[in-house]
Amino acid sequence: MLEIFYHPIYTSGISKSSSFPRDRYQLIFDSILKSNQDKNIVFKTPKKINLKHLYRVHQKKYVDQFLDGTLPESQQRKIGLRPWTSKIIERTLFIMGGSVNAVMSSLENGASANLAGGTHHAYYDYGSGYCVFNDLVISAYYCKEKFKRYQNILILDLDVHQGDGTASMVKTDKSIFTFSMHCETNFPLKKQISDLDVPLKKGMKDKTYLRILGSSLEKLEDNDTDIIFFQAGVDGLVHDTLGHLELSHNGMIKRNEMVLNFCKKQGCPIVIFMGGGYSKPISQTVKAFSKLFFQFSNF
Repeated sequence: MLEIFYHPIYTSGISKSSSFPRDRYQLIFDSILKSNQDKNIVFKTPKKINLKHLYRVHQKKYVDQFLDGTLPESQQRKIGLRPWTSKIIERTLFIMGGSVNAVMSSLENGASANLAGGTHHAYYDYGSGYCVFNDLVISAYYCKEKFKRYQNILILDLDVHQGDGTASMVKTDKSIFTFSMHCETNFPLKKQISDLDVPLKKGMKDKTYLRILGSSLEKLEDNDTDIIFFQAGVDGLVHDTLGHLELSHNGMIKRNEMVLNFCKKQGCPIVIFMGGGYSKPISQTVKAFSKLFFQFSNF
């Protein structure tokens, strides 16, 4: 069974006039409900995050400005998701809470997911690339502080864009290992240094991608890992408007199988953070994420 944390505000908290594909959350939710005949996926409503977890990893001034609506317009533009609605704050708090809730669920069930999150472009004192706060880092420190048994965390980031904010925020913490496999000629323009970066050539297809992923996962096998955070963006699809890779749906399925088998081999629970997906038509993104969650539903 896979518990997935989801709230309708993931969609409704973004303006209909935003360029961001807000409907993907609702559409993925609906798609899973329709196909979930064996009831092996259970949706859970997240709680809003306790603000202390935001202050634990982000600059207080930045957090407070976002929460009280005084964040400078230049910083709002850097984040995107504009025009901001009155629900943007509540939406963000529910998404961050969904990721933290998924950590707890994964320790009980082996795997869990948030039908949002993976906000790896957020830095200590500013947001970027559709990311307000960094739920990967927030969840990592929540896990480390609450569960003494789960101190060594592997962040496995397969979004097509580098996990720059994550790498920056935990660069001095040796207990959190950051792995990012991403298109080298893509956002962000200025890359950060992860513990292991694997840049990929623009236009890469399934065969080469899967070979590189396989060899990279082999390098991670000897890491001391207690829990795995999987940033599972599907923006590497050939249909994606922001990806620049050319992966097929079959290639994405094989990618997920490799990660699933890696987690089983390591004997670690896994938390799935959804990450990016900007295909046109949006049905391609919905299809890829729905398959992802069903693949991990029998972990």
